[in-house]
Amino acid sequence: MKQMKLRYSGVCRQCGTSIAAGMEASYERETRTVRCLVCATELGQALSPEVTRDEVLPNAAGIAGGSARREYERRKSKDQERLREKWGHLGTLAVALSDERPSTKSWAQGASGEERLGARLDAVSSGALVVLHDLRIPGTKANIDHIAVTPCGVWVIDAKRYKGRPELKIEGGLFRPRTEKLLVGGRDSTNMVEGVLRQVDAVREHAGDVPVNGVLCFIQADWPLIGGAFTTRGVHVLWPKRLAKALVAEAAGDIDVTRLSRAIAMRFN
Repeated sequence: MKQMKLRYSGVCRQCGTSIAAGMEASYERETRTVRCLVCATELGQALSPEVTRDEVLPNAAGIAGGSARREYERRKSKDQERLREKWGHLGTLAVALSDERPSTKSWAQGASGEERLGARLDAVSSGALVVLHDLRIPGTKANIDHIAVTPCGVWVIDAKRYKGRPELKIEGGLFRPRTEKLLVGGRDSTNMVEGVLRQVDAVREHAGDVPVNGVLCFIQADWPLIGGAFTTRGVHVLWPKRLAKALVAEAAGDIDVTRLSRAIAMRFN
């Protein structure tokens, strides 16, 4: 990590504090993320050459949004390279004047959502709540945004930074097969539920008899003032504050949180 004045505003990936452009912060080149000086100082005091990061921070395995952030940077670099090839000596100007492609920008937005949710979950983590970030599903290119391990079970969490209101639409019933659809801003987004269920199945193979819950956590969605959270096909649909509260409430159980979280981290690395 390198301490420097930020050229652009950012968010501390550990505590979620906003850091304005021009302020001093600690920049981590590998992940292209920043920490406020308070968090950077605390980490520096904790670590020593003889102690690894995971031994000091066992609940910080993985970096929230790391894969999405790297994919964004890869796509951004490729887009800029195309512009330079197309415009020759005017390439630098073309890059400066061009907007990012929506398909590229969406990766940055996704990474930001994962980082924000990761910071909130880390803030409530403890010996009875271990949070893992950005875990790779073996044998695939897919990843799991977050996994939380509590004394009562495992929570597989997919972070979504979407606008619009998440709603459950139920069709059929008495004379027709009953179907459930997830709508976000009025658009059918049921495929998100199916994606979480696949992740849950992957984790369940290695969790033994431990209950495994699926979660779709929407950041910046248009949630109503009262109610709003719901469950569809066993997947909880809610927002960060509600999720953190639900995880903290799972303190009474007999699962060895440390052992199970380490086993999951080793399997999904």
